[in-house]
Amino acid sequence: MPRGYDRPLYLLPFDHRGSFRSKLFGWTPPLDAAQAAQMTDAKRVVYDGFRAALDAGVPRDRAGILVDEQFGADILREAAASGVVTACPAEKSGQPEFQLEYGDDFAQHIEAFDPTFCKVLVRYNPAGDRALNRRQADRLKRLSDFLAHRQRSRFMFELLVPAEPAQLERLGDRSAYDRELRPRLMVETIGELQNAGVEPDLWKLEGLDRREDARAIVAAARAGGRDHVGCIVLGRGADQRKVRDWLAVAAGVPGFIGFAVGRTDFWDPLVAWRAGTATREQSVAEIARRYHAFVDLFEGRQVATVGRDS
Repeated sequence: MPRGYDRPLYLLPFDHRGSFRSKLFGWTPPLDAAQAAQMTDAKRVVYDGFRAALDAGVPRDRAGILVDEQFGADILREAAASGVVTACPAEKSGQPEFQLEYGDDFAQHIEAFDPTFCKVLVRYNPAGDRALNRRQADRLKRLSDFLAHRQRSRFMFELLVPAEPAQLERLGDRSAYDRELRPRLMVETIGELQNAGVEPDLWKLEGLDRREDARAIVAAARAGGRDHVGCIVLGRGADQRKVRDWLAVAAGVPGFIGFAVGRTDFWDPLVAWRAGTATREQSVAEIARRYHAFVDLFEGRQVATVGRDS
């Protein structure tokens, strides 16, 4: 049974590797040393925005970062030394099938950085390729078992449920799929993975449009005595209005403890910095402002919901 994690958590994720390389910089692998240094510097801009938000009042005990070892090793160490919640990805970036970034050496990398959370990103549709789903579940169980035995880093599971072509064809478009089918598939996926022995402490999940769907997700995540397992909402790179809608839904549901919003916070400021239309200081300040605004929104919605329910 997982230990769970049910304390408030407002995560700023910038563990993106493939999208940074190809979409922000326009590069193809392999990177040379100068290019890798620029990737690292871009991560530092985001981290400086996070620190500026802490200085501006975001609660330190509720804040955290998610950054990769490849370009953010120093950031992970600095954040951990300052008492900030840290999360580090274990998956290879941009792969349709979950693969461990460091293969059989995954344990040594987790132990070297000792993050608060070891995070995986997994694409899993229960109506999809069954053999692929089984392969992924087997790899994930291995990691889950290691983390449970080690009892230091908790297990954060980022679940994406991409639509199968037949599902999109039946429903007409992605928005209908997101609203009418994806929530049920998320519940089904959580159950399948639990039955396969995959036991996250925290689920990082796509946003939901209806509170009843969010309640069903929490019930699935906490089924069978998993009472302290938490859920957070991911941003999926959506615009600020859509992310605010998702956070407003989740904040009213016990078990949804926070969010992990990355690109919506940092992408435009980084593009402006790279283009020379904003200074580094301006981009840092804008990242801090956006992140802080989402924290204020989530906490405010939680307070309002408690007030109505009491």
